[in-house]
Amino acid sequence: MPKFNAVPDQSELEQMDRDLRFYPSQVTDPDTLTPSQIEQYNRDGYLRNLLVFPARAANEIRLYFDGLLNRTIAAGGDSYSISSAHLMYGPVYDLLREPRIVAFVKDILGKDVIGWGSHFFCKMPFDGKSVAWHQDASYWPLTPSKAATVWLAIDDADIENGCMRFVAGSQHVGHLTYRPSSDDEGNVLNQTIDNAEQYGEVVYDELKAGEISLHSDLLLHGSEANNSDRRRCGLTLRYCTPDVVAGSNWHEKGVVVSGVDYSGNWANPSRPNAS
Repeated sequence: MPKFNAVPDQSELEQMDRDLRFYPSQVTDPDTLTPSQIEQYNRDGYLRNLLVFPARAANEIRLYFDGLLNRTIAAGGDSYSISSAHLMYGPVYDLLREPRIVAFVKDILGKDVIGWGSHFFCKMPFDGKSVAWHQDASYWPLTPSKAATVWLAIDDADIENGCMRFVAGSQHVGHLTYRPSSDDEGNVLNQTIDNAEQYGEVVYDELKAGEISLHSDLLLHGSEANNSDRRRCGLTLRYCTPDVVAGSNWHEKGVVVSGVDYSGNWANPSRPNAS
């Protein structure tokens, strides 16, 4: 497995001269999305309810994740532990490269696309953990901020079981100041942006299993706790344009999923054998 720092320290991020501005999609002739959907992404910073996998295929993915989660817990991990999974598990690598997913991403980022991240966010029933308002770009040693996240619903995600929520249009306000999360917040991550609702309308990202949403790395988003008796799992798949430069050796994670790496920045690791 490639060697990289899974979590860059704050000093390293501060030392990077990062360009943290929103770059709207420049695609004018999309293949899968409509021009109005691209306009919406540029305005609101997200798209949602894009169907990728019909019910039978979505159930197969869920069954695969059930087995992976059981193995992870048996090895001492938890439901949030499965990160950079495409570097370890062939089926997740395949999802990162799934043509039906990449087709949506290409219509936002352009024909040349790098897939560099994969992380299961799985809220077990009544687990009490939330994800505070944050911007993905704050966590990532990447520049410029030409990155987007696909959130693939493994389970149905709704308000009751803690679906993701967005602050529409907040990517336009730029990179925001955050504070370290306090222990009593129960935050899955470690950053909190206070009073996020002042930057736009809050939209709940309710998805059926097999659907995806897609959001900008500067969009404010988070999720409330799962207080239901149902699990809520999603697989985040992270993409960027090839000209993005990575610190902390994160270039080792990047797979060419469409077109070419014209910059030569990314390692393009091969598919792992493990399932």
